[in-house]
Amino acid sequence: MNETILVLDFGGQYKELIARSVRSSGVYSRIMPGSLSANEIRALNPIGIILTGGPDSVYDGKAIKCDKQLFELGIPIFGICYGMQLMCHCLGGEVKQGDIGEYGNVTVMPADGSKPFQSLMSHRDVVARVPEGFCVTAHSENHIAAMECAEKKLYGVQFHPETSHTEGGAEIIKRFLYDVCGAKGDYCLDNYIEKETARIREQAKKSRVLLGLSGGVDSSVCAALLSRAIPNQLTCVFVDHGFMRQNEGDEIEQVFSKRKLNFIRVNAKERFLKRLEGIVEPEQKRKIIGEEFVRVFEEEAVKLKNIPFLAQGTIYPDIVESGGATGAVIKSHHNVGGLPDTLAFSHVLEPLSGLFKDEVRVIGRKLGLPKALVERQPFPGPGLAIRIAGEVTDGKLEVLKQGDAIVREEIGKLKKRPDQYFALLTDTFSVGVKGDARTYDPVIAVRAVVTSDFMTCEYAELPHKVLSKISARIMGEVAGVSRVVYDITDKPPATIEWE
Repeated sequence: MNETILVLDFGGQYKELIARSVRSSGVYSRIMPGSLSANEIRALNPIGIILTGGPDSVYDGKAIKCDKQLFELGIPIFGICYGMQLMCHCLGGEVKQGDIGEYGNVTVMPADGSKPFQSLMSHRDVVARVPEGFCVTAHSENHIAAMECAEKKLYGVQFHPETSHTEGGAEIIKRFLYDVCGAKGDYCLDNYIEKETARIREQAKKSRVLLGLSGGVDSSVCAALLSRAIPNQLTCVFVDHGFMRQNEGDEIEQVFSKRKLNFIRVNAKERFLKRLEGIVEPEQKRKIIGEEFVRVFEEEAVKLKNIPFLAQGTIYPDIVESGGATGAVIKSHHNVGGLPDTLAFSHVLEPLSGLFKDEVRVIGRKLGLPKALVERQPFPGPGLAIRIAGEVTDGKLEVLKQGDAIVREEIGKLKKRPDQYFALLTDTFSVGVKGDARTYDPVIAVRAVVTSDFMTCEYAELPHKVLSKISARIMGEVAGVSRVVYDITDKPPATIEWE
């Protein structure tokens, strides 16, 4: 029932950032495929449309393009990067490959003479000539950086205002929402719990519900919301694959054993380690762990007879990345169509499926979950198994758990902490000396990054005293480690995780 901004996706890596930026400004957003027809868009009745970036060239016959009638609907449209080029191409302007590409921080100079600002650019194609009726409103040293046709409420920028690297980017998006689209700002999470509680009770009534609890933020918040809505009707199956961080499995059990639900913990560490024997390739590890998780959950579900409802901690990005109804698949999530058809559930409950991760955290805090759980750092589903290079063994796992606990403890003491920090056990061995004896053991790497979106990051410039303390403690307290190194690579070109 909220006013809606449609984010039409053309394969842009930042589409979720755009949608989140809109929501954080108090307006509901929804990501849809860029190929949506004008009639389908009209039926959705959005107050505005944002066209995302994308990897294609608009003049390529195979590129994803929008319905040209989109620009005749009278709905305000804001094109970003590829979205601006697509608008230009569809309306008779000229887009071509530029002699000079622009990547990273680029200075943008507004045409009205106001103060230049830094922006994030990532393009080789350029708008060479704007369509008739448009004017250039900003440029960089080399190219057109923004254009508009105020009469038709059509706007475009070559840079990315949705990222934290663009100065005043959030304000640019707000101006489009409120000054151009006339948004009222009617979207907030204040009454979300009450609305969703009523919806869950209406759907489930007196029936029992089964939830696969991973211990992550999403499934934990889902469990807390369900236990509030339908106390004593919920059964949570926590499959502990043994790759959680130190003491994490016990902490999760402690939190949920106190709530009005049936909590079942399945300790399956040995089973998972057995499946991973001899496996060194990270993607293969992920697939094996995901498949085995489903098998364990399936076996437990069979024991619990006559439960008609399956609950999942699916969130909006899971649906978007898994392709949704018509979108492109980025990566499939096990909780979006990944469970076997042999599980006899007649209904599925997904109370968080319309929310982004930051919104889920807000709901978790409102439900009274512990801060350590709600603000838990991003942690891969396969856990520490993909923070161990090479084959995963029980011995390696214990070494990493101890080292990682030290890293998190010491960095956690800082008043201003990085957004994510952890340890990895590499497959690099080096010579060391302990107690006058030669050692030859693996190297632990420490990773700490600063990011607002986890799409990009910069390595955290940790104080040398902290790094020195981490190294001294790991070398003194953890057996089987030869040395400690610190990763100072940004994303891009690296990724946050190593595998």
